[in-house]
Amino acid sequence: MTRREGVQLLALLASFVVAGYAGVRLLTGSVIGTGTWFVGSAVVHDLVLFPLYAGIDAALVVLLHRRPGLATVAGVRWLNYLRVPAMVAGLLLLVWSPLILRVSEGTYHAASGLSAQPFLGRWIAVTAVLFAISAATLAARVATRRGSQRVGP
Repeated sequence: MTRREGVQLLALLASFVVAGYAGVRLLTGSVIGTGTWFVGSAVVHDLVLFPLYAGIDAALVVLLHRRPGLATVAGVRWLNYLRVPAMVAGLLLLVWSPLILRVSEGTYHAASGLSAQPFLGRWIAVTAVLFAISAATLAARVATRRGSQRVGP
């Protein structure tokens, strides 16, 4: 076994330990409620969310395939620079939606003593930062590409 394989094995074992700990913590409460939530979230994801975001992505790909001039900015494909922050922002919204949408504000306040008020603003701020970083990365890539095209042999 190489050193890299050993590190990968340790990381895999650590992830199993963390997942096992999370499972034990989840099952100390209402097993039926946790199971219902887990099955419901899997069904909602597989039957509603996945077709929704896969359809939007497929529509974008088809649109860009039909109009190749839109697919790139100075020769750099930009779609992944949109996909990544949108996926991360969507995942954050999915995980924190009860607090972002203030659905479980009373439960959160009772459990933590804190207000759920800042979650919407913070999610918007994080989303804006994610898209700004992605836009800056794309701009840097475009500038690098343009700079390398100017320098000739």
